[in-house]
Amino acid sequence: MLAYRHAFHAGSHADVFKHFVLCEVLRHMVEKEKPFTLIDTHAGAGGYSLEGRYAHKNNESETGIARLWGRADLPPALARYVALVREFNGGGDRLTQYPGSPGFAMLLLRPTDPLHCWELHPTDERILRAALASRHHSKVTMADGFAALANELPPPSRRGVVLIDPPYELKTDYAKTVGTVREALQRFATGVILVWVPQVARVEARELPRRLMNAAADAPKGALHAKLTVAEPQPGGYGMTGSSMVVINPPHGLTQTLREVLPFMKDALAQFEGASFALDTR
Repeated sequence: MLAYRHAFHAGSHADVFKHFVLCEVLRHMVEKEKPFTLIDTHAGAGGYSLEGRYAHKNNESETGIARLWGRADLPPALARYVALVREFNGGGDRLTQYPGSPGFAMLLLRPTDPLHCWELHPTDERILRAALASRHHSKVTMADGFAALANELPPPSRRGVVLIDPPYELKTDYAKTVGTVREALQRFATGVILVWVPQVARVEARELPRRLMNAAADAPKGALHAKLTVAEPQPGGYGMTGSSMVVINPPHGLTQTLREVLPFMKDALAQFEGASFALDTR
């Protein structure tokens, strides 16, 4: 796990999908005056250069955020997401940086909304700590976010969002994700929980969304599973062909927004003719 660096994948199609959903959830949360806590269990560095050697190794942003950058025909919700990426880049026309989930949080959260982040990689943790140093009500911890989450719930305000976004480099991450979600719901049944799942040739990845939806069977506001497939498998069945977002207790309006945006996102990010999307709600 400590070998994983998200900088290699910054701005990819998976980032676009994941962060779009996260931004829509956060927008809904700030509509109410009462503060809420955002808990990010695998936070990364907070922001990434798209001009550095890591990003240039596979140029994943070229089939992700770059395909939306500068387009004038974006659906309103997707345009809001791209506007945040532009703000992170200083408001200009050049796309040189991409925000991680804490970066988007810094743009959307109010000063009174706590932001609690965990990251195990020492370099990324140090970068993130520096980025959040001047923000009040922020905490960065170099520790296992899976293990730490239980002690964070419920948050003092009884309003909260949990983002679970592990690298899934270890097979055990899949089982840990299910166990963590179950415990989180036991401690904070009304919390909004977002889980990103890679679409790869692994039975654990294929089964994880179903297991998460089952774990959320008693959630007060139900759950949704949104899936976006944009690429064909590489020879031998390897590679990530897309990803899923499972949202437990989704805010009102999120399902409709996804219905409106997913068709556009599928077409914009497609790398082959068989690109598709699916949306399941319970």
